[in-house]
Amino acid sequence: MLGVPATIFLPRNPNPVKRQKISDLGARIVETGAADLAGAFHEASAYSARSGAYFLNDATDHDVPVGTATIGLEIIEQVPEVSTIYVPMGDTALIRGVAAAVKQLSPRVRVIGVQAERAPSYYLSWKEGRVVPTDTCDTCADGLATRTPEPESVRAIRELVDDVVLVSEDQMLGAIARLYKEDGVLAEPAGAAATAAFIASPPQRSGPAVLLVSGANISDDVRYRAGVL
Repeated sequence: MLGVPATIFLPRNPNPVKRQKISDLGARIVETGAADLAGAFHEASAYSARSGAYFLNDATDHDVPVGTATIGLEIIEQVPEVSTIYVPMGDTALIRGVAAAVKQLSPRVRVIGVQAERAPSYYLSWKEGRVVPTDTCDTCADGLATRTPEPESVRAIRELVDDVVLVSEDQMLGAIARLYKEDGVLAEPAGAAATAAFIASPPQRSGPAVLLVSGANISDDVRYRAGVL
């Protein structure tokens, strides 16, 4: 919109739908050799240091959770009696913002983070109270594919998030199919993760639950696997 040139660093073999949208907006794309976002982060940081370009990392930039916090404000405004909110959890910028806003306005609301079983780094870190990296993050949910947690983010989710749960690949694919066939909503795996967690284990407390559907950048391969072609 502002005509500012952008170079976007992506992991190896990125989601083709997301890559195309970035390309359509006119950005220069650099794909790194890493399978997760950590390698892209380091390459982008090095590029910024060499060129003097402004470096924005959405996993650590303090302004990003300020933006995602508006989702929490809207939930409390539109569903004031909400009891539980399920939030997909990748680099945690989304859940840190949502939880921070919700806990200020309604501390009784439980905020539950959802990670992929095959990319459980923040789940393990939340459980143990320290950074726990994983060797791989091989999941169809590229939006949840984190392998190396940020210490500050771990501290934040320990303070703000009431629970973190894991969902399997099949559970996410099943949630994609259910959202599409029953609600007319097309979600990518990360976007369907909250729904998958709710289906697997609905909250025990009374009151409405809110499930965040956070993206529709679904590849043809995943659509086929979920049966929504």
